[in-house]
Amino acid sequence: MTLVAGCGGAKVAPPAPGPSPVGVLLLAPQQVTITSEYVGVLKSRRSSEIRPQVDGIITQIFVKSGDRVAPGRALLQIDPQREQAALESNQASRVAQEAAVRFAQQQYDRAKQLLDAGAMSQQEFEQAETNLSTAKAALDALKAREREAGVQLQYFRVTAPTGGVVGDVPVRIGDRVTTSTVLTTVDQQAGLEAYVQIPIERAPEIRLGLPLRLMDGQGAVLAETAINFISPQVDDRTQSVLVKAPVAANQGFRTEQFVRALVVWRNEPGLTVPTTAVTRINGQFFAFVAEPAAQGFVARQRAVKVGELRGNEYVVVDGLKGGDRLIISGVQKVADGAPVAPQG
Repeated sequence: MTLVAGCGGAKVAPPAPGPSPVGVLLLAPQQVTITSEYVGVLKSRRSSEIRPQVDGIITQIFVKSGDRVAPGRALLQIDPQREQAALESNQASRVAQEAAVRFAQQQYDRAKQLLDAGAMSQQEFEQAETNLSTAKAALDALKAREREAGVQLQYFRVTAPTGGVVGDVPVRIGDRVTTSTVLTTVDQQAGLEAYVQIPIERAPEIRLGLPLRLMDGQGAVLAETAINFISPQVDDRTQSVLVKAPVAANQGFRTEQFVRALVVWRNEPGLTVPTTAVTRINGQFFAFVAEPAAQGFVARQRAVKVGELRGNEYVVVDGLKGGDRLIISGVQKVADGAPVAPQG
């Protein structure tokens, strides 16, 4: 200790430094909204995935991504030449068989006249009758094959099953497609749903009607809705549970859009503290509180556990309680056990 000389020559110690003035906040429980934020994706409840019903080579594409189409609008054309040839062959066979039926009908009519005149046996008449029935049956079979070929030919022109907006068209003219190839999608903006994957650890807390807020990149709430579907199965790849919530389409959303999804679990009494009052050291959060001492107050450092960040405040999980005087300013000037003078 350094001593200084007084008026009489005696050496005295300098006065001890006074307590550091610090700003404090008296903590009091309040209603805290417990939430969790996830990434959601918007999907159309009226989205049609377009796949061909036949295999073949694409020869024409009539639409592009973003086009609005009506039901029945042609989207793509698959090369129909082979099926067209089959249809024409069936048509020719049907014409030939119609001629055979007319001839068999003439034979039958002649045989009936001869039978009535007694110039033909019953057996010969029955043979002519059988030939006519066989010719008619063969004609019916050819007509059925012709109708089938006609229906099959229609499948080579892919049309929109519903009205809506054409999505991505990943195929090109000349590509060979099969019945499993996705040609495009037709989406209706009316009737969107938010798809949110929630970790399995929080699955017991999920319930129907749970509020869900959709936010933009700056945290502004774009829409408020509620969970109306909970998947009974767990996604084995992500170990999460899928939940869905309806979203009005007139709020500027688009199909397949990613959004910030805030699940509101509950409201309960709790504490919040300003972020400036909390320091993080090696992954652990600490805060100073002003505790009464023999003479005034001293600063005490406490390890705290914080939850989600709400604006400029942390939700306190553990380490602080109502009635504590939290030091919120002048934190850099205090140390554990140092005297402080609370202000405010």
